[in-house]
Amino acid sequence: MRIALVTESVASVAWSDRLVAALPEHEFVRISPAAADRPRSAPPFAARRRRALAAYGELVRSLVEPRAAAGFGEALNALTDEARAGGLPALLRSGAAVRALESTWFGSAAAAVAAGPGDAGVPLVQDALVATDLLERALRPLSLPWYGPKGALHGADVCHVVDGPSALLAGLVAKTRLGLPLLLTEHNLHLRERYRGYRASRYRWPVRSLLLAFHRLLAGEGYDQADVITPGSAFDQRWQEYCGARRERIRVVYEATPLAEEPPVGPEPERPTLAWLGPIEPAGGLEAMLRAFALVREELPDAVLRVHGQAPAGAAAYEEHCRSLARRLFDDATEGGTGADAVSFDGHPVRLRSAYEHATVLVFSGSAGVRPQLLAQAQLSGRPVVAADSGAAREVLGRTGLLVPVGEPAPLAAACAALLRDEERRERLGHAGRLRAQELYAVEPAVDAFGTLYLELAAALPAPAPERAGQPFARPAEYWVGAFPKGVPAQ
Repeated sequence: MRIALVTESVASVAWSDRLVAALPEHEFVRISPAAADRPRSAPPFAARRRRALAAYGELVRSLVEPRAAAGFGEALNALTDEARAGGLPALLRSGAAVRALESTWFGSAAAAVAAGPGDAGVPLVQDALVATDLLERALRPLSLPWYGPKGALHGADVCHVVDGPSALLAGLVAKTRLGLPLLLTEHNLHLRERYRGYRASRYRWPVRSLLLAFHRLLAGEGYDQADVITPGSAFDQRWQEYCGARRERIRVVYEATPLAEEPPVGPEPERPTLAWLGPIEPAGGLEAMLRAFALVREELPDAVLRVHGQAPAGAAAYEEHCRSLARRLFDDATEGGTGADAVSFDGHPVRLRSAYEHATVLVFSGSAGVRPQLLAQAQLSGRPVVAADSGAAREVLGRTGLLVPVGEPAPLAAACAALLRDEERRERLGHAGRLRAQELYAVEPAVDAFGTLYLELAAALPAPAPERAGQPFARPAEYWVGAFPKGVPAQ
């Protein structure tokens, strides 16, 4: 079977490498929109130019007028049709595209309301120029040379999209032009990541609002068109359903990690050590961790905290605030220098395993939730885990870790101190967490699940019964070898 595997991020490429290696019976065609060169061709002329600009105007209208949002898919399909003959990227960078965007955006009564309050919410000419450039980049996969008779997607049986808006757009075109079954895997929900990332964006609010509308409607179109959707957790499944995905099309397949085969880390460090991991930003929960650690030190004066993380763009002031708080809480609160080494900011570790080796307890206190695979990798180390009850933490840890309320130092301190005092409990929870992570995140179950899905999609088999649609193995093995007598349903 020939599988077109469309990936975007570095993480998704690494994941797909493992999938390809584990399924040698299939032929995989690897495609990455991010690595493709920008298509170069002259703008279209006459009737095609008018049709393309009209479709572009309707696309922009769907982004700025809530009542027109339902027309996003139709406008996208119209642009896809016009991209077949070439020249669309050049047209979308032209002055005509800027004028079409201005006419629709500036003339929309909803634009200022949707963009935000005050003068900052009114789109300006400079916003139109920036938005035109960003939309052209976002729509570039429509024009890539993969869909024709000699393209990389020609002859494929299934299109498998892994993470990212560009990869999703390429998958939608593959389904529209070539009629390929579409399998959508999301380990990092790109719509959610855009909402998080645009909080610190350098663009003005009107541009951010327009681009967020594009990603929101693109995600909805992807969920509507995908034949099967495979989130990496039940928590992500709920997000997808909230954004319009149909439950009967969703199969949860946990993101496999090869670390499931590695041995646990070695002996604990001599001093009781908490290792905090996460981004150094307000949603990362570092301030709550520092205040909690101050309470831990009242019970265990010999304890140390190692901070593993770095500040993303725009969060340098928050990192300095946390460093200043650490100095006030520990350096100033002790005499004779005994608290000077209580907290160390060690940056992002080159190898996560090295952070686990030098820790007694691993802590994730962020309010935005930790990527499930990172929690699983922490469990695989054999160290006990304390995490804020957000995101997929409850689903991943189960009863093998300690969950605490988000942003509350006292419960966080109590959980950390309880583990640091009790060696037997640490060993028991660490071992149980490792076994749980090995069961959920081993490579073989994920590979088997995708192998089954490829067969189902390529054969255009009917969907499983609704009550079994959420299971990765919806049909028994006998179904594929004809072991069932004729007329006996394989359910």
